Amino acid sequence: MSDDTQQPIVVKRIKKGGASAHGGAWKIAYADFVTAMMAFFMLMWLLGSTTQGDLMGIADYFQNPLKVALQGGAGSGDSSSLIQGGGNDLSAAHGQVKRGDIEAPKKTINLQKLKAEFEKAERAKLSGLKDEMDTLIDGNPALKQFKSQMLLDLTSEGLRIQIVDEKNRPMFDSASSEVKPYTRVILREIGKMLNKVENHVSLSGHTDAQPFAGGARDFSNWELSTNRANASRRELVAGGMHDAKVMRTVGLASTVLYDKQDPYNPINRRISIVIMNKRTEDAILADGKEVEVEGAEELEAAVRPAAGAAAR
Repeated sequence: MSDDTQQPIVVKRIKKGGASAHGGAWKIAYADFVTAMMAFFMLMWLLGSTTQGDLMGIADYFQNPLKVALQGGAGSGDSSSLIQGGGNDLSAAHGQVKRGDIEAPKKTINLQKLKAEFEKAERAKLSGLKDEMDTLIDGNPALKQFKSQMLLDLTSEGLRIQIVDEKNRPMFDSASSEVKPYTRVILREIGKMLNKVENHVSLSGHTDAQPFAGGARDFSNWELSTNRANASRRELVAGGMHDAKVMRTVGLASTVLYDKQDPYNPINRRISIVIMNKRTEDAILADGKEVEVEGAEELEAAVRPAAGAAAR
């Protein structure tokens, strides 16, 4: 073979060099991932700590972006703080409270205890008034001679003053509501005393069990006791008592006897004047309905002066 037919020999050499610059691309991808995760957790935290009003505002904004622009405010929910009421509790998520609307916690008061204390103080006050009236009667010549006909005691309604008949000295003529002269003196002197207290009074007339002539169909002990109670009221007012102090005037005939053993005893014929306590006044004003305390602060304020007066 000639040298012209031989093909040339090609030698390929592979050169190995250092690493190229493409190796840092993964770092950028990782940084983007971490940034996205941080944004995700921040979004979750904001959603968890945002009030319901703000959430509704955000939802309204994306549904109707012009609503906030047209109506103004910090958002559709108009809540200027992410924290309800501007407090420190991030978990609060119900409703919106403006700082001006936050009320101070009300003091818890035991109303039953306060009511019992008030009634105790008022009873002590009426007891002191009873002692004072006993002293005034002893020191008043016009009343002292009739002391045996004036009975003072404390009842569930208040301080009761009973003016009773004596066998030889009745307050009224038989079957009449005309006041005897000495009864007029007693009632008018008591009328002056009653103006010294702020309580209202109640009057009731009583008779013994002796049937009235004519029977129940005509004028009876019911009408007689009522007329005598009203006659007594007029004498109290004539003595100087303000007419507005009288809250109730009733006739009870012989239904409430003083001497239950002897229904015909003259002592059953009497006039009862009750200086009423607050509970009795409220019961009358409520017309038989249960009386509720409107406010604990008013009751508490009422207890203090009454308790102070009782202490003195």
